[in-house]
Amino acid sequence: MNNTIKMLIGAGFAVAVAYYASTLSSNATHSSFLVLAAIFGAYMAMNIGANDVANNVGPAYGSGAITMGGVILIAAIFEAMGALVAGGDVVGTIKKGIIDPAAFGGDPMLFVYAMSAALLAAALWLNLATWLKAPVSTTHSIVGGVLGGGIAAGGFAIVSWGTMGKIAASWVISPLLGGVIAAIFLYIIKSQILYKEDKLTAAKKIVPILVAIMAAAFLTYLTLKGLKHVWKELTTILSFLPQTKKPTFGIALAFGVIGAILTYVVVKPKIVSRISGMDNSRADINALFAIPLVFAAILLSFAHGANDVANAVGPLAAVYDALTNLAISSKAAIPLWVMVVGGVGISIGLALFGPRLIKTVGSEITELDQMRAFSIMMAAAITVVIASQLGLPVSSTHIAVGAVFGVGFLREWLDSKDMGEKQLKLQEAVEKYDAVKRKLEALKTEEDYKQQIELMVELKYKKKKVKSLKKSLRENYVKRGMVKKIIAAWVITVPAAAALSAIIFYVLKGIGA
Repeated sequence: MNNTIKMLIGAGFAVAVAYYASTLSSNATHSSFLVLAAIFGAYMAMNIGANDVANNVGPAYGSGAITMGGVILIAAIFEAMGALVAGGDVVGTIKKGIIDPAAFGGDPMLFVYAMSAALLAAALWLNLATWLKAPVSTTHSIVGGVLGGGIAAGGFAIVSWGTMGKIAASWVISPLLGGVIAAIFLYIIKSQILYKEDKLTAAKKIVPILVAIMAAAFLTYLTLKGLKHVWKELTTILSFLPQTKKPTFGIALAFGVIGAILTYVVVKPKIVSRISGMDNSRADINALFAIPLVFAAILLSFAHGANDVANAVGPLAAVYDALTNLAISSKAAIPLWVMVVGGVGISIGLALFGPRLIKTVGSEITELDQMRAFSIMMAAAITVVIASQLGLPVSSTHIAVGAVFGVGFLREWLDSKDMGEKQLKLQEAVEKYDAVKRKLEALKTEEDYKQQIELMVELKYKKKKVKSLKKSLRENYVKRGMVKKIIAAWVITVPAAAALSAIIFYVLKGIGA
């Protein structure tokens, strides 16, 4: 499918959303701004699908456990399902409490301009990041958009700088936590299975435990992040559940432990049976993690749809609420049509433009196999659970990509102990460089300047060769250029989206004047 057809499909979805929005308001002025916000919301949803969703399924694709068509199908279905089934019915109109609603002076149209600008700015930034092949945080894009629109409407005093400080801290906390946890799990797999002489016997013992831990992590994560919006309904239907407003950490952990025990009981004999026909090789051990990766992709997609889609389309719900009630609310109901825009838009954006970022996360940062991808997706779930309980600000995007970094750097550190072909070449190049350097030092007392110059030129050449070989060794594990580009994109996401939003706010205000 060429880009023209993709653009036409995306435009068709936006037009359909705009048409539906136009039927919801009888006031011509209000209707026009609702239509505009709906178009921005549809555009935003498609860009989330193109960029953010790659973090959930990229490792599974990069490892070869699931094909590109398979990960797109899984993510499209379960992202939309998460949004529509467990996406919630109420959202905070001011994302993360970063600006004070009172600063709009009770003018709902100023609020509408700011939220519409936030949507478009976040979508434009995500679109640019996708084109640059940089996975960035949807949440941070929206935060930047709301920040810029809020400052344009009410000045810098409108901003909660303490909250912004926490968000900035997540740029460091999220990737570090994700990277460390992913590296720990990969090291366990390597040290307890791959480095053993009898890998199959070790795998019979360790793999069921790891899969059970995965089940515990994902059930805990899914309960906390995916079921909180429908917990009241669940407790009504299932009266034996604790009658709380939302699932507590204790409840989620209990679900996780029960799930882990059941998973271990079911998986253990299957693993033992499967291993009986295997060779004592890395490739066969690697294949044991393929099926768990499919479930990990499903659960991460569902939880992402339940938790993040509502946040992404929150500004559209806020605009609809403000135009309907002609007032600014701190909380706004999310109409079903807005959640449909979010869920369906994400699926369309993923199918049309998602492969670009899926390939980046899955194969262009470091080489992944099933064991490495398993460690990354475990880290994504566990880190969110730990961080949420400690009150640490984290980004699911930064966690997942940080986990990819962690796996790559661990491989680099472990494999640097082995002397492979490239290490031998590097050692040889260093020895030649040192020999020329010693020869040049010995000539400095003589007046043979011609030979000194020749040796200096040779020394410079050999130094470049040593540097090239060192760089080549590193690039086999983690692509330094990709790391720098992604981190730079993370750092500028909030300010870039904020600047775009401020500009768009003034344009919309001018149109509405």
